[in-house]
Amino acid sequence: MANSTTGTKSKEATPGSGQVADKAREAATQVGQAVSSAASTVGQTADNLTASAGTGMKNLAETIRENAPREGVLGGASQAVAGTLRQGGKYLEKEGLSGMMDDLTVLIRNYPVPAILVGIGVGILVGRTLRV
Repeated sequence: MANSTTGTKSKEATPGSGQVADKAREAATQVGQAVSSAASTVGQTADNLTASAGTGMKNLAETIRENAPREGVLGGASQAVAGTLRQGGKYLEKEGLSGMMDDLTVLIRNYPVPAILVGIGVGILVGRTLRV
């Protein structure tokens, strides 16, 4: 009669393998939480920096508006620049980097072909600049 245990592999886990798997899962969870926390901090910092840039743009717009001529062609152009800087600064303060990315995503989804063409154009310009 043949021995039924020969030629078969043991289905029992080696002692301590469950503990090792648990430790590995715990370590992976901790690493995942740390990465998520770091990414959140970086995102918040980027939003704060973007809002600060918006404040700087608004301040620059006010400086231009106060110091630039108000009449003539130069006055009209300087007032238009100041208005555009002010609006851009308000947008950056309100939306931050994450809001800009959301708006850009919507714009690309609504106009995919022009977005691709702009991307190609920017790529060509960057390529020519770096080829120097």
